[in-house]
Amino acid sequence: MTDPSRLPFGIPLLLVNPRAGRGDQQVLDRLVAALHARGVEPVIARTTRAGDAGPMTREAVLSGRRFVVGVGGDGTVHEIVNGLIDAETGEVFGDDPVVGVVGNGSGCDLMRTFGLDRSPEVLADHLLTGDTMMIDLGRARTTQPDGSVQVRLFANVAEAGYGGTVTHLANRLPRRLGRARYAAAIVGSAPSFRRVTATVTVDNGTVTEPMCNVVIANGQFFGGGLKVAPRALPTDGRFNVQTWGGRPVDVLLAQPQLRHGTHLRRDDVREWQSQVVVVDADRPLRIEADGEVLGTSPASFDMLPGALRLKI
Repeated sequence: MTDPSRLPFGIPLLLVNPRAGRGDQQVLDRLVAALHARGVEPVIARTTRAGDAGPMTREAVLSGRRFVVGVGGDGTVHEIVNGLIDAETGEVFGDDPVVGVVGNGSGCDLMRTFGLDRSPEVLADHLLTGDTMMIDLGRARTTQPDGSVQVRLFANVAEAGYGGTVTHLANRLPRRLGRARYAAAIVGSAPSFRRVTATVTVDNGTVTEPMCNVVIANGQFFGGGLKVAPRALPTDGRFNVQTWGGRPVDVLLAQPQLRHGTHLRRDDVREWQSQVVVVDADRPLRIEADGEVLGTSPASFDMLPGALRLKI
């Protein structure tokens, strides 16, 4: 086996979420076999319940480990990021830690932005190089049922409104459905969701009008490959912000456009680039980020530029 000192960031810790999507053991087996073939014996740690990945990441980097690889979906990345960095202060724990991602879930859309939605064998090669990129992280402050404010970081995309309702339903559907959970939730949430008059404030102004969804994007993809934010750049210090003025049925009808990112031509979609976003509405809107329901509006979002060293 390879001498750990010869690896750019030391022996990787594979932090595995068996609950991601269908918990595809084959992906982990193929990744480990590919690393073995390259002379690397990774350390493997498995989460047992939601919320485990954050504390496990923090413990690992504080004990001296530098390289953490999430094997799971966007939710696994969400937990790792919040374990690695203090959401309130932006403090990064450990000694310049590096985060890698191998998709093994119902969705790992963050890595699609970097062209790394690839096979475990290809990703094994990437994990062993010294190439990294400093990427931005979003910070969400959302309202909790008791009126308090929760602060969480997110790596990919946040939504307020219909998208939050879809995620809430998707997370309640059987995990054996895999990627189909999100598609089913899009359809299942449409009949009951009604547009709301919302106020969205961005760097250059404020808009108040009826809408069904607000997108606050750092990455370009969500929902299992929908190209929701083709102009989002996770290195420019700004969110790509969109408001959808139509009804949920219009979102359903726009699915073919969302696959290719051509929905931005629609008359009912507005778009901005902004460092800060504030969302409020006539009724509380569910907020989701990275596939996790965080709370409701009123909510605010800001950027932590270059906060995460991502293995590419």
